[in-house]
Amino acid sequence: MSQSETVNLVNNIEELERRIDYSFKNKKILETAITHSSYIKEHSKEGKSNERLEFLGDAFFDAIIGEELFTVFNDKEEGFLSQLRAALVCETSLAEAAGRLEIGEFLRLGRGEEKNGGRSRKSILADALEAIMGAVYLDGGFEEVKRVVLVIFADAVRDVEVGKLAIKDYKTNLQEILQKSGSVDIKYNVIKQEGPDHDKTFTVQLFINGKPETTGVGKSKKKAEQQAAKHMMEKL
Repeated sequence: MSQSETVNLVNNIEELERRIDYSFKNKKILETAITHSSYIKEHSKEGKSNERLEFLGDAFFDAIIGEELFTVFNDKEEGFLSQLRAALVCETSLAEAAGRLEIGEFLRLGRGEEKNGGRSRKSILADALEAIMGAVYLDGGFEEVKRVVLVIFADAVRDVEVGKLAIKDYKTNLQEILQKSGSVDIKYNVIKQEGPDHDKTFTVQLFINGKPETTGVGKSKKKAEQQAAKHMMEKL
C-alpha cells in the first residue's frame, strides 16, 4: 500500500468512526470490516476480507433487534415478532441504513467490483454494515454494539411501533392468494447449498401441487424461501 493510500485509509476510518459514533481501539478490525473479498483477490498480501465479520454481525443484528422488538411488543406472539424482525433485518433494510451512513464510499473494493457499481450494490452494503457491527462487538463488547445498532435503527423501530413498517411476509401472502380457490399443496425444497459453513448460500425451489415453479436464493433457508415466494407472487 502506498503512503497516499495509507493516509486515505486512516482518514476514511476516522470519518466512518464519527458516522457510526464509535471509536475503535484496534483500527485494524474496522479496516477488515470495510474490505470486500474482491479487494483481497487483487491484494492478497493485505489482510483479510470482511466475510467472517459479516457472519458475526448478522447474528448480533438478529439478537439485538429481536430483543428490542420483544420489549416493545410485550403482548405479541413469536410469529408476529419474527416477521417484524425479518422486515427490519432484511438485506434491503440493512442496505438502506448503510446508504444513510454513506458506507459505500469507505469500502475497499477490487477494480472490477468498483467499475460494476459495487459501492451502491445492496448486497455489498448490507454485508458491510453487518461486518462493521461484528467489528464493533469484537472491539468494544456487546453493550457497545447494541448501542450502535439501536442508534442506527432508531427510526425504523419507531416506524414499527406506530405501524408504518409494512411486513413483507411473502410466504404467508402467497399461501393466502393460492388457497382462496381451495386446498393447495405448497412446498419449499433446498436444491443447492454453496459456500463454507460460516457463509452458506441456499437455493430453494417452490413447488405448487408438485409442480416446480420459482426459485429463491438467500443466506438462510428462510430468506431463500421468502425470495421464492416473492418471485411466485410477481409471476402471478
